[in-house]
Amino acid sequence: MASLQLCDCSSNGYLLFKPSVSPRLLPQRISHRFIPKASVSPPSSPSSSSSSSLSLNRRQLLYQSAAVSVSLSSIIGPVKEAKAEEQLSEWERVLLPIDPGVVLLDIAFVPDDPNRGFLLGTRQTLLETKDGGNSWAPRSIASAEEEDFNYRFNSISFKGKQGWIIGKPNILLYTGDAGENWDRIPLSSQLPGDMVFIEATGDKSAEMVTDEGAIYVTSNRGYNWKAAIQETVSATLNRTVSSGISGASYYTGTFSAVNRSPEGKYVAVSSRGNFFLTWEPGQPYWQPHNRAVARRIQNMGWRADGGLWLLVRGGGLYLSKGTGITEDFEEVPVQSRGFGILDVGYRSEEEAWAAGGSGILLKTRNGGKSWNRDKAADNIAANLYAVKFVDDKKGFVLGNDGVLLRYVG
Repeated sequence: MASLQLCDCSSNGYLLFKPSVSPRLLPQRISHRFIPKASVSPPSSPSSSSSSSLSLNRRQLLYQSAAVSVSLSSIIGPVKEAKAEEQLSEWERVLLPIDPGVVLLDIAFVPDDPNRGFLLGTRQTLLETKDGGNSWAPRSIASAEEEDFNYRFNSISFKGKQGWIIGKPNILLYTGDAGENWDRIPLSSQLPGDMVFIEATGDKSAEMVTDEGAIYVTSNRGYNWKAAIQETVSATLNRTVSSGISGASYYTGTFSAVNRSPEGKYVAVSSRGNFFLTWEPGQPYWQPHNRAVARRIQNMGWRADGGLWLLVRGGGLYLSKGTGITEDFEEVPVQSRGFGILDVGYRSEEEAWAAGGSGILLKTRNGGKSWNRDKAADNIAANLYAVKFVDDKKGFVLGNDGVLLRYVG
């Protein structure tokens, strides 16, 4: 593998990387609906040959129970069957060929080939689909297996046929042919923090964020990276610790969550959840903000209308008043049953889904003013960490223990 050369360009923030190339592997997989319908078989007729009186009595008891059940169903109707049918109309579970302990972290599809996508997770999990997400197969990348590391692949993004993957310990992969081949781009050991997010922005171009708030951009396939921000968050807070930001002096130096809007604006949550930060293209520093809620922040992101959503620990959900960046939020009642809500994904301006601990799935059809719990997910013994909508017809929920739900509408 080619070694990294770092040019002495501290004034303009450029880093020089030399990539090494690596290849492929391919698929095959299964999916099923995640709450199977119950099926009932009629009892077999008793044998005309010898049966004990005990077995006859037991058989009669079964027949009587069945008769009572039929009688009740004729009175109240097939309520449970109807509910199961309703719950199955939105999502199905896709079984994956991975270890049960894997946590799924990100998913992306190739815009130029919408049926082709990649799914990332812990334990160096990389899966590929060629049928729109119905089935998945393991994919290996030789250059990611050369070292004795068990990578956690954090983020993936495509623009056209060009795609990027980042992971921890720091690893950067690039493809120019829709994922047929992936090249490893060596990284500087001086990179501040671990890479947590990457966005493909154009031809051979990408934007990458670390958990210490460094933002870098490249326009030449990762050979050079330029700093888009002048300092890390820790440096910013050291300068502004007396600016009235509650909790800034306790900042431990990393983000717990970061989300990007389609316009390139960022919102990030401090590691302790006691305040949040925003950044817009052209700003030299991250802008810290006081949280307007009593409980600590779990996650934040962008609504489809350009406003912000905010989740707090313990299951609360807040929406910003109006659009854009603000510290003015109002709480929306949700049926979280005390479990934390971990992510929100918008299918449209009006419809969104929220997911969280112990299989919590919530839906809104009015832009977030009210939410209803989808009880179909109650039987899933997993935490649901991320909601990703590729478009209004293709969406996924990612969880731990290899749980993947596919939107079926």
